[in-house]
Amino acid sequence: MDFERIPHAAPVPGETRQQAIADPGFGKIFTDHMVEVDYDEAKGGWHTARLRAREPIALDPAASVLHYAQEIFEGMKAYRHPDGSLALFRPEQNARRFNASADRMAMPHVPEEVFIDSIRQLLSVDADWMPPIEGGSLYLRPFMFASEAFLGVRPAKQYKFMVIASPVGGYFKAGAKALKIWVSRNYVRAAPGGTGAAKTGGNYASSLVPQMEGADQGCDQVIFLDAVEKKWIEELGGMNVFFVFDDGSVITPPLTGTILPGITRDSLIQLMREEGLQVREEPYNIDQWRIDATKGNLVETMACGTAAVVTPIGTVVGPDGEFRIGAGGMGQLTAKLREKLVGIQNGTVEDRHGWVMKL
Repeated sequence: MDFERIPHAAPVPGETRQQAIADPGFGKIFTDHMVEVDYDEAKGGWHTARLRAREPIALDPAASVLHYAQEIFEGMKAYRHPDGSLALFRPEQNARRFNASADRMAMPHVPEEVFIDSIRQLLSVDADWMPPIEGGSLYLRPFMFASEAFLGVRPAKQYKFMVIASPVGGYFKAGAKALKIWVSRNYVRAAPGGTGAAKTGGNYASSLVPQMEGADQGCDQVIFLDAVEKKWIEELGGMNVFFVFDDGSVITPPLTGTILPGITRDSLIQLMREEGLQVREEPYNIDQWRIDATKGNLVETMACGTAAVVTPIGTVVGPDGEFRIGAGGMGQLTAKLREKLVGIQNGTVEDRHGWVMKL
């Protein structure tokens, strides 16, 4: 697909940009440009791809996304390698997960080559927004929404696929202690047959109230249980989770349709198995988590995702009290995996899997 490049009339001045990316935080600053591709069933599908200035978009008040929530997105990063090049980490997996989400939300597929080329186009003009700091990256947000104006419950026939970018530092503050987690007993993230495996905004909207509940208890994140028995651990609001035992085995909840199939999750499973660890994808009970942690059988718990990478969980809090994981800090395996994964992404550790795509 050919992209029309529309010149930016007033890009951010270089000095202003450098000041902004010196300490960007996470998700608060955005680059100059965006990609926009239109879909119209009556016109044969995807057409009119543009690379243009990032700015507000015109949207009809009756646009389907505003009423029936047909919307999906991805989260991924671009990294600066030591040779000065930019690289993506397993972008084809993001493209495939994006289309899996589209299937669940009755939306059209975005061809994988269009998905990846859109990111290439954006980075070709906004590479200078890469933060020159340790752990800095360009967070990429491809998303699609129903733009057709109508009021009626059916899949829309018009959509927009867009990509924006945000210079970011770490998701959690540098040097922060292990996460303190709130166990949500009153709310669930997803139910069997629902949209839990899709990366769609409604899943995150439903996590906000329990997230505030956890914050009131001094917690950093929320962990959700299953919707049926309310005892099986599923995932955090935006991260998958692993449990590490003293016998060298690791458990992570299985992908049963209520958990987002994380790309970081899949990568860690492969890395751990290469280390000789027995990784089991099986249900794990919230009460057993407390028992194993208290006895010392469970030595580490880690959360993982594109934004957070690999982050230790130190303390678990719920309506029935709290317990600590190991010494309450960064465990040895968590630290080792984080260092290796970040090294592969940043080009300082050999990529033996073909995960890195140079741009």
